[in-house]
Amino acid sequence: MDARNARRHEHVAQELEAYAHWFAVPDPSSDGRFLALTLFAECGDAARIARDTVAVFLRGVIVGEVVSDARLAVSELVGNVVNHVVPERHLARPGGCRRIDVTFKLYPRWLFIGVADEDSTPPLLPMGDALCPELTGELMEAVLPDSGRGLMITQRVGAAVWWTPKEGGGKTVWCRFDLDGEGKHRPH
Repeated sequence: MDARNARRHEHVAQELEAYAHWFAVPDPSSDGRFLALTLFAECGDAARIARDTVAVFLRGVIVGEVVSDARLAVSELVGNVVNHVVPERHLARPGGCRRIDVTFKLYPRWLFIGVADEDSTPPLLPMGDALCPELTGELMEAVLPDSGRGLMITQRVGAAVWWTPKEGGGKTVWCRFDLDGEGKHRPH
């Protein structure tokens, strides 16, 4: 196997290992931590509460820019629910609040953040680079698309972004941060 195939094989093996950890609740004996938080879109401070919660959850365990990146990502994902989600008819309650469930899973090598809502409409995840930085120069913010900015930001700061449907309706949008095992962000 040449060096290129070996790197590709290693990358696929790492992605599969991350997927296996994302799928399960962390086992306390594996140094994993888990937190679930329920918010309501109408409370007015949902994004701030999610940002503050991730900072507290990571305090003393994760260091460096990943804390800021995780705060930004969860804020964008919760903000998307607040600003865009319309609950499915069978989940909506007249005069009721829109539920947002935030899940944090932390392992020595990964941080997973999931934001669940009551709308089964798939998010429009950005594919690759929407803009060429060399062509936009200092005007990058001015030419970002009107739709999908939050997911684009989340995709840029995280290692991966995806979504899963929820049984009974709704969806969860996930992001993953790769760590070096010492609580520092590992470049992807």
